[in-house]
Amino acid sequence: MDEQCTSDTCVLDELLSLLKLEKIEENIFRGKSQDLGFGNIFGGQVLGQALSAASQTVLKERSAHSIHAYFLRPGDPARPIVYTVDCIRDGKSFTTRRVVAVQKGRAIFSMSASFQREESGFEHQDPAPDVPGPEGIASELEMAQKIKDRIPSSIRNQILCTKPIEIRPVNPMNPFAPEKKEPVRYSWFKAIRKIPDDISVHRYMLAYASDFGLVSTSLFPHAKTFWDPEMQVASLDHAMWFHRDFRMDDWLLYAVRSTNASKARGLNIGSIFNKDGKLVASTAQEGLIRFRPAGA
Repeated sequence: MDEQCTSDTCVLDELLSLLKLEKIEENIFRGKSQDLGFGNIFGGQVLGQALSAASQTVLKERSAHSIHAYFLRPGDPARPIVYTVDCIRDGKSFTTRRVVAVQKGRAIFSMSASFQREESGFEHQDPAPDVPGPEGIASELEMAQKIKDRIPSSIRNQILCTKPIEIRPVNPMNPFAPEKKEPVRYSWFKAIRKIPDDISVHRYMLAYASDFGLVSTSLFPHAKTFWDPEMQVASLDHAMWFHRDFRMDDWLLYAVRSTNASKARGLNIGSIFNKDGKLVASTAQEGLIRFRPAGA
C-alpha cells in the first residue's frame, strides 16, 4: 500500500466531514473540495454536498426522494465551494429546495431536490439482476495494484489509496486494454465501516457514490475508457430517486445500463439494490463522451 494512504477510520471520517458542510449564513453553506486525480472536482462530491445543504434546511421527518442536477462548469478541487439553498416550497407532504454551487463567483452546478414525509402505499419493483455476491470479488483497489506501473505517476497516489467507499466490480473493464462489450456494468459497494444512523447522511453518501461508473458504461461498446487520452469524458446532468431505506455501510449492488450514445453524449440508467434484492434507488445520467483522435 502507498505510504501516503491513511487508515479506514480516517478516510471515511474525512468524507463524512467533506459532505457535512459548514453553515456560514442562513441557507448558505461552504464545503471543502477533494482532489481524486481527475483534474476537476468529482461530480459525486457536489451531488452529495448539495443534497447535504438542502437536507439541513428541511424538517428531520422528511427525507429526500428525488434530485435533478446539472453540472454547469468544471470545479476547481483546490478551492472551496459555496452552496446557496432556495427554500422553494414547504407543503403538507412535500418540501422542495433549489441549490446552486458557486466557485469564483460563478455557478458550477445547480440542483432541485424534493423531500417527502414518511407515507405507506402500493409496492412493486423490477427484480434484482442475478449476479454473484460481493464475497470473493476483488476490489477496484486490488485491481489497480495489479496495473499500478501503467497508472500515470501524477495520479498514482490518489488511485492506490484506501477509499472511504469500497467498490467491487462484478464485470470489470481493464482501462488500459478495453474490449468491446455490452454496455452493462455491475458493481457492489459500501462504506468501509459503520456510519451514523441519520438517514440524511446515508442519502447524501449514496448521492456521492452514485456518480461512480455511470458515464463510463456508455463507452463499453466502443472499447474506450476515460483513461484514453483521445476521450473527453464528463458528467452533464444527474437524476436520482430514493425508493426505500438502506444503509451505506451494508453492501449495495449498482446495476448500470447505457441505453443510448449519440451526438457525443451517452445516456446511462442505474438501479441500486440491497443484498436482499430490494430496489433502494434509481439513477439517470447523460455524459459527454467526445472522441478527439490525435491529429484531428
